[in-house]
Amino acid sequence: MKQQVPPRCSPPRRGGEQIPFARPWITDVERDAVLGVLKGHILTHGPQCKAFEAEFAAFLGVPASGGAAHCVSTSSCMAALHLAYLHFGLGPGDEVIVPAQTHTATAHAVEWVRARPVFADCDPKTGNLTAKRVEAALTSKTKAISVVHFLGIPCDMPAIMEVARRRRLWVVEDCALAVGSRFDGVHAGLFGDAGCFSFYPVKHITTGEGGMFVSRHEGVAQAVSRLRAFGVDRTHAERSVPGMYDVPGLGLNYRLSELQAALGRAQLGRVTENLDRRRKNFAVLKAGLSKVKDVRVLDSHDARAKNSHYCLEVVLEGPLSKRRGEIVAALNARGVGTSIYYPQPVPRMAYYRKKYGYSPGSFQHAEKISDCGIALPVGPHIETGDMPRIVDEFKAAVKEAS
Repeated sequence: MKQQVPPRCSPPRRGGEQIPFARPWITDVERDAVLGVLKGHILTHGPQCKAFEAEFAAFLGVPASGGAAHCVSTSSCMAALHLAYLHFGLGPGDEVIVPAQTHTATAHAVEWVRARPVFADCDPKTGNLTAKRVEAALTSKTKAISVVHFLGIPCDMPAIMEVARRRRLWVVEDCALAVGSRFDGVHAGLFGDAGCFSFYPVKHITTGEGGMFVSRHEGVAQAVSRLRAFGVDRTHAERSVPGMYDVPGLGLNYRLSELQAALGRAQLGRVTENLDRRRKNFAVLKAGLSKVKDVRVLDSHDARAKNSHYCLEVVLEGPLSKRRGEIVAALNARGVGTSIYYPQPVPRMAYYRKKYGYSPGSFQHAEKISDCGIALPVGPHIETGDMPRIVDEFKAAVKEAS
């Protein structure tokens, strides 16, 4: 796909203007790509999805084990997660280790195949699952490990994969916030047996809604490609007689449309600039907040890890830990958008709490991040010049709440 240089997202903001937490970064490049599909007559089952899959595989690069990445576009990241567990044959009586600190979709995908999520606490500095915590959660029923690269901070995958290989466990990487995250030069999603990406509107790239299933195993990707399209045995291009096919097994409709794929391809063409802007914004914001008392920033402390900088998460300590609501309200009133990742540890949410039980303090680090964390914006929709203002407004909000 021909690369185009887009205009800057917006001019630097003047004092007092709203700084949203997140916003899709859409330019004429994306609009032209979508209109190009609408000028044709193929809206699904067409070349855009195939091209998007190939281009995303090229962006990811080479898996830790060598070979190549094999990509299958899907309707969402959760669809990709669901397809992974269906393909690997998990079901009733099986257990999957799941981080307590994650989006509910990570656990829902396990529930929908009727396996049991066994929750594990996270590392307090990164919000990530660790090999040590995986070991502690293992039982004779464990069949898989669900790994989440929290906020784009990559997990120590070699250590986790060592545990998985020893116990012969499937590894499914939830990379919803990890486009651009790498560990030891290898992209997130290419260590385990499957990687699942999200293209929700405010992610690193968007297709409106959508996702990508990725595997370093070509056979797995081929099987999942059939599974996400009703389980039919041949694509439109493979049918010698139009409309003729067979269905050897059950399947689902988790496909991406040509419109979405065209949007994704245009976004992927600008992902390097997107990631660079996030990195610069994060660095300035982190430095500015480094000396604020009772505030710590979640980030990787491993030289091998490359963060994708989805946002900057601060965790309030000491007296400030009881003042999050006041600080958020003050920031929003001052024009700085915020969010929370995530509102509760998954095992504390009503469905999981009622089904599996929950004891306060069971996941103390996940609880701390959920209850005392504030996510601040670093996306490409804002300029690096906005970061000092966010720092100043944060310090003022903290002072008001102290």
